Amino acid sequence: MRRISVNVNGKQHEAEVEPRQLLVYFLRETLGLTGTNVGCDTTTCGACTLLLDGKTVKSCTVLAVQADGEQVTTIEGISSDGELHPMQQAFHEHHALQCGYCTPGMIMAAIGLVEEGGGDLSERDIRLGLEGNLCRCTGYHNIIKAIEAAQSQYSSAGA
Repeated sequence: MRRISVNVNGKQHEAEVEPRQLLVYFLRETLGLTGTNVGCDTTTCGACTLLLDGKTVKSCTVLAVQADGEQVTTIEGISSDGELHPMQQAFHEHHALQCGYCTPGMIMAAIGLVEEGGGDLSERDIRLGLEGNLCRCTGYHNIIKAIEAAQSQYSSAGA
């Protein structure tokens, strides 16, 4: 066992973990944050995407011990004062989900993509940036629309 200290969604957590425990299971089983979904355990689907120190990662291939001393942001940590994050709002307004299983990972990947891209991404940039996130229901059309809409809010709101 190894003791780790991780800031998750602005709150410090300390816990004993097995050195081989994946971050996704630490979040879901130890902290009870079940918004980060487990899909494939091989980085293929992106359902477990979150932000680790502001960078998108697939938490099914990050060990919990690798997050020791780091900041983790999950889907539960992006809204503020009961207000949806601009990306969540855009997904809602543009009907960018169906079954919802991929949605948390897709939103987190989109946030990372827009923040890293400076809010000036083309449709092609968005499609390429989402290659590692699979959605079996939507065909991506409305997901692309939502991200395009949200990135304009980023530049105007300074999100």
